[in-house]
Amino acid sequence: MGSSGNKGRTVMEVGADGVALITIINPPVNSLSFDVLFSLKDSFDQAIQRDDVKAIVITGANGKFSGGFDISAFDGLQGGQVKESTPGYISIDIITNTMEGARKPLVAAIDGVALGGGLEVAMACHARISTSTTQLGLPELQLGLIPGFGGTQRLPRLVGLSKALEMMLMSKPVKGEDAHGLGLVDAIVPKDELVSVARRWALDVAERRRPWFATLLRTDKIEPLAEAREILKFARVQTRKQAPNLMHPLVCIDVIEEGIVSGPHAGLVKEVNEFQKLLHSDTCKSLVHIFFSQRGTTKVPGVTNLGLVPRKINKVAVLGGGLMGSGIATALILSNIPVILKEVNEKFLQAGIDRVKANLQSRVKKGKMSQEKFEKTLSLLQGTLTYDSFRDIDMVIEAVIENISLKQQIFADLEKYCPPHCILASNTSTIDLNLIGEKTRSHDRIIGAHFFSPAHIMPLLEIVRTQKTSPQVIVDLLDVGKRIRKTPVVVGNCTGFAVNRMFFPYSQAAILLVERGTDVYQIDRAITKFGMPMGPFRMIDLVGFGVAVATGGQFVLNFPERSHKSMLIPIMQEDNRLGEATRKGFYAYDNKRKASPDPELRKYIEKAREISGVQVDPKLTKLSDKDIVEMVFFPVVNEACRVLAEGIAVKAADLDIASVMGMGFPPYRGGILFWADSLGSKYICSRLEEWTKLYGDFFKPSAYLAARAAKGASLSAPVEQVKSRL
Repeated sequence: MGSSGNKGRTVMEVGADGVALITIINPPVNSLSFDVLFSLKDSFDQAIQRDDVKAIVITGANGKFSGGFDISAFDGLQGGQVKESTPGYISIDIITNTMEGARKPLVAAIDGVALGGGLEVAMACHARISTSTTQLGLPELQLGLIPGFGGTQRLPRLVGLSKALEMMLMSKPVKGEDAHGLGLVDAIVPKDELVSVARRWALDVAERRRPWFATLLRTDKIEPLAEAREILKFARVQTRKQAPNLMHPLVCIDVIEEGIVSGPHAGLVKEVNEFQKLLHSDTCKSLVHIFFSQRGTTKVPGVTNLGLVPRKINKVAVLGGGLMGSGIATALILSNIPVILKEVNEKFLQAGIDRVKANLQSRVKKGKMSQEKFEKTLSLLQGTLTYDSFRDIDMVIEAVIENISLKQQIFADLEKYCPPHCILASNTSTIDLNLIGEKTRSHDRIIGAHFFSPAHIMPLLEIVRTQKTSPQVIVDLLDVGKRIRKTPVVVGNCTGFAVNRMFFPYSQAAILLVERGTDVYQIDRAITKFGMPMGPFRMIDLVGFGVAVATGGQFVLNFPERSHKSMLIPIMQEDNRLGEATRKGFYAYDNKRKASPDPELRKYIEKAREISGVQVDPKLTKLSDKDIVEMVFFPVVNEACRVLAEGIAVKAADLDIASVMGMGFPPYRGGILFWADSLGSKYICSRLEEWTKLYGDFFKPSAYLAARAAKGASLSAPVEQVKSRL
């Protein structure tokens, strides 16, 4: 799926061979804006009418066929500025009647990408010629939609039902090479012969030397009805299991079924109608918001608009080979960046190197990496116990335990041993960077590079700047983020930065509820049902009580007036219940680390209640799932408002991306503040006020939230927009 502000067009050239070559031009990925699609129809009408045209070839400029429908046009469709009938007109009049139904044969010459609408246009052609590396796929479900230009009908007719379902439901593209084996493309040719082979092919079809197929009318790949129904039934069961909160994958299956049962034209009509409905759904709006927000995180006013060019980072040192350090080292070498891993003794160093090896080996096991690539990647890692090899590094990332004086000592050493241009980054998750750099003079090159665990898998990179960090260093780190395929979010410096700070009330709220009578396992079930990968208690078990206490302590220290202090975790720690690692935490774990509820937990909860003198509140023993979700997440929304008000985050959309990619907040809810806005600032504020009266200042609405609620304004709108509403 592409996105582009340009208008876009197609151009047609008719050769002496009688082939009209129509080229889609809309950089960077030739997305199908309305202008492109209407221009496509004009070019076709001309080609059909001209007597000197025997056949037609369609291709894309600059080595890309088309990245799909232009997502920036969704606003117009959702807001009603574009006619409701437009998608139907494109699917049925342009793609089906004008192109597929043309009196002259039509061949697609595909290179680079044919995704979404791009592949749908190609499938309406009478043949497809592709290069071996082209990516072909229908990823519309990632945006809460279904293919809307005939994809649900044509893909099963070209590759069979099972493969078509997999490609659509999992948004799984295929390479040209595989597409040929599946029957999605008719021939694979080298890039430089693509158009000439497509021209010859089109003439062969015109002169009946090759068969002339309308994709929509093919039935040879579709299973007999009874078998097809079984396949669809199985797909529905799997989908309900994997995406219980989502409707659109089931709608996609229904639309495919309609085409098989009632014929392709009935299928096309249903596809258009369902596409229209889904376009206006909350899921689609949320996922489109995430799509644009993710692309917007690299725009930082006062930094990325200064015209600075990122410096080349040729070599990085990582300090500490623990879980985080080894994960960061893995992420870097996977993107061909050489790494020096430093540890304090031989034993720790070997353990760190072994962790990196294990990370890479698991990729080999999953078939994502060849043995040869494994050796090559591992050779980029070098271990050391001294600072001697730090003289030529461009960046160092410190990933030792969260201990302030240790980190201060390390940064003072780094200043001595690293070259003056070297970026000094810390992977701390909560400690103020000014404290870490207190004993150095290099404040302009100190920056936070906060990865999330496991660092080589989690997609977020929180880039933390202090008042003194130079814009050049931020631009450099943004570039490294892009190279290692992370989504970077630039935030300001404070305790917990954006993600951990926003989410510190998450587990605190859950513990507050438990102390007052809500069941631990009901909370985790409600939160998982809402769409989080796991509930707060399962999460504390996973990260370990030590980490939970260390980070929790930072928040209690820095935000005492709104922290919920509890003895529950310290009491459990005394009995060596430290989470998954010790096989006992809030859950009990078997040999395979499978979690099950532990009846012993009750006595710890009762003891914690006793110490804090808290009574069980009968109302909190009978909470609905909706109430649990609100009582756990509204304090998070409240803290996100403070982070925004203090300017720690540049924009609300950055916090939405941070919540989705750093904490697993469900993307189909649009991120923490987008979701909050769907409920309304007034509602959230009044609920928090109600709980403040009952349970204290932990729930007290922030000034920012209260001000927005008083005006009925959205939490995400920039200040200027709120003022203009007054």
